[in-house]
Amino acid sequence: MSASRSILLVTSAALALAACSESSSYETAEAITTADVTEEAAMDIEPPPPPPAAPGADEGGASETSSLPDIPAAAPKIAYVYSYGFRVAREDIAPLQERHADMCIKLGPLTCQVRSLEQNGAEDDYGYGRLELSVAADRAREFGRELVAAAESEGGDQVSSSIEGEDLSKQIVDTEARLRSREVLRDRLMEVLQTRKGSVQELVEAERGVAQVNEEIDQARSWLQEMRGRVAYSRITVNYQSEGAGPGGFFEPIRKAIGSIGPVAGNVIGGLILLLTVLVPIGLVGFGIWMLVKRVRRREDAAETTGE
Repeated sequence: MSASRSILLVTSAALALAACSESSSYETAEAITTADVTEEAAMDIEPPPPPPAAPGADEGGASETSSLPDIPAAAPKIAYVYSYGFRVAREDIAPLQERHADMCIKLGPLTCQVRSLEQNGAEDDYGYGRLELSVAADRAREFGRELVAAAESEGGDQVSSSIEGEDLSKQIVDTEARLRSREVLRDRLMEVLQTRKGSVQELVEAERGVAQVNEEIDQARSWLQEMRGRVAYSRITVNYQSEGAGPGGFFEPIRKAIGSIGPVAGNVIGGLILLLTVLVPIGLVGFGIWMLVKRVRRREDAAETTGE
């Protein structure tokens, strides 16, 4: 009976974890699992002796506060995003962009990686480029200064820069705690399955609980890996633009409207030709039928007049 009750208790805990929300499921799993795993062991362990009284404890209880252990403060886990904007001549955008990418590659894949590279300079005198990099967090700020120096050496001007940070400390701590609770519950369910104690239905429910917990473990590990990666590697975005008027200027909508006149006029003329191709034969057939009907009516009218 005790084995069956244990199986039912653990299995119910797994199913309750899958049904509840993330916060409530984490608290329930931790409470049930901890109580279930340590309940039997705690009965056989004698409580530790009380700590020795701190000197001066009789005097107003001031020493009680001083005897409390210090809680270490963890460094915040922040994901940084750096953004730089440069204005250079149109023909210098591609060479400068390639130079910045080569600077990243020379640092090695463990320090810097090129995420994306984009160039666009086919219209008039305006050119645009974009480069996204992932740089080790302890190297990102210095590497940003090197990018600025390289752009200035090529005759470019820095027109914008920004640094944004997102604190992921709470999310990482919560995910780590959730992952530990799921792993404890998974081990407990696996122990039940290995002992093979209980009915077939109870074992089947335990296997379902293991599958659900394993899915939650994989999801938590994926989230944790993603957040740790964002903290370990900062994202650097570099935008390049030429010295000419770029998109969004006053004359840009006018230029686009004039440029679209040709395609619009061509589409209109093409539509008219297609319409005439269809309507002209239909009109000729209709006109012939109308003339035939009109001639038949004339003959009928003439026959009636002659008969009278």
